[in-house]
Order: sequence, then C-alpha cells, then structure tokens
Amino acid sequence: MAACPAALRRAGNEEFRRGQYGPAAELYSRALAQLEAAGDASAEERSVLLANRAACYLKDGACSLCVADCTSALELVPFGIKPLLRRAAAYEALERYSLAYVDYKTALQVDCSVQAAHDGVNRMTKALLEKDGVNWRQKLPPIPTVPISAQTRWSIPSAQAPGANTPATAPQGERDETAAGMERARMLKEEGNEFVKKGNHKKAVEKYSESLKLNKECATYTNRALCYLTLKQYKEAAQDCTEALKLDPKNVKALYRRAQALKELKDYKSSIADIKSLLKTEPKNTAALRLLQELNRA
Repeated sequence: MAACPAALRRAGNEEFRRGQYGPAAELYSRALAQLEAAGDASAEERSVLLANRAACYLKDGACSLCVADCTSALELVPFGIKPLLRRAAAYEALERYSLAYVDYKTALQVDCSVQAAHDGVNRMTKALLEKDGVNWRQKLPPIPTVPISAQTRWSIPSAQAPGANTPATAPQGERDETAAGMERARMLKEEGNEFVKKGNHKKAVEKYSESLKLNKECATYTNRALCYLTLKQYKEAAQDCTEALKLDPKNVKALYRRAQALKELKDYKSSIADIKSLLKTEPKNTAALRLLQELNRA
C-alpha cells in the first residue's frame, strides 16, 4: 500500500533531520503529487510541503528552486514566516539583496521577534549601501503591508491546532544549528572577501573553502573562482564556476569567470559558448564583449 501524504511528509522530515536533503525533497514532492492527484488538499497542507521542500533546496544550494517553492507557498498562504525567511536567504545567496531586504522586512511585520530577520535586514542594509550608495532605498521594490490577521506578535495559539501556523520541518535544535551554520558560513565568506581586498588570495581561498563546507552558496564559489584565476589555478577556477552554475544556471559572474579560465586553458570553443550564454542575459556587458573579441582573435 502506498504511503499517504502525511506519512511521506513525516519521512521527509526524518530525512531532513539526518541531513539527507535530496531524499527529503523527493518525499515532499511525492506527498505534493498525491495531494494534487486527490484534489482535496488544503492550501495550508500544500504550502507546508512547498516550504519544507524549499528548505531542502536551500540547504543544497539550489537557491532558484528554493525561491520558486517559497513563492508558490506564499501564494497559497500569504505571509508565512518560514517561506518568507527561506526565500530571503535564497535571494541573499543569489546576491539579489533588494528582494531579500523586502522579504526580511515583511517577515518582521509578521513577527517582530524573529532575530534572523533583524540580522538579515542589517546585512542587506549594509550590502545595498555598498552597492547602490546612500539613495539605495529609492531603488527598493515596494514592501507589502501585512494585515493584522497575519501578524503573530499578538496572536494566541489555537488549542485545537497546535503548530498550525508553524509547518514542521526539523526540531528547534536542528533549526538553530542550521541557522548557526549558515551564519558561520556567511562570516567566513566575509572574512574571505576582506582577504581579497588586501590582495591575499591564498588566505581568501582557505576562508571560502571553509564556508562552502557549511553552505554551498553560488557567490562563494564565484568568489573563490576569482581567487583561483588570480593564482593561475585555472582548472580549479573553471570547476568552481561549474558548481556555481549548477546552483544558478544564468549567473553572469560564473559564466564570465569560467570563460576566462577556459581561455587560459586554451579551450576557446567552450569559452566562447560561455560568453554567448552570458550575453543572452546581459547583451551590453562590456567586459564580456571585450573577451569575446579576444577569443575570436585567438
């Protein structure tokens, strides 16, 4: 007899606790498919499963898939705190800081006590200030207003539905450990960035490598690839860009840096292919156009 959606979800939660994020995502997918086939799924059930699967994708560094599942979960149950936080973390990893900022701010409207959201707002404020200057707020997308009914700051938990608003994934200790691991990974990445600014690329590689053990993030791979390029370790640079592109197939930095590495490895055909892929996303990217000219002369 086939397992019911609730059993599949429990099995998915167990795999997640064991760090088996791929198998957990597969179990959540099977539960979703069963609910949709039966046609009687509540919006909340489907939203929980999508948010759980998004957590798996986030842990595995598949940030674009995480964003898609969180967006679907939020369409079913608007202003869910977990999909908001997970989508914010995925946007942050994809370096889409303004969208991450909006989600972190929205999460704080839902529950002002969430420390991860406060920390996220602080990080995004710093990143956007560096990226867009003092007028960064003018470039933000609109931040939605959360209705009182969706705010949990004053809400009283329902006696008959314990945890109804808190989709189960991993136990609290696991969630805290995960958050601590991601925060440590972020700190290591920032330490790596500081070494790059000082021109110490070998030390930066060490920091990025430590960070990647804790959290496979696209930006960390592209940052380490830049260091490898500087150190003339072209095979390693190309491999890091390939890993980044598995997480974000249209990442401009990964395509450009892999093209640079492949050029140095004299694989001109593959290098040109990467630049052409990049130019589909950014047709006026001057660095890419310049590299393409060099490759055509090679």
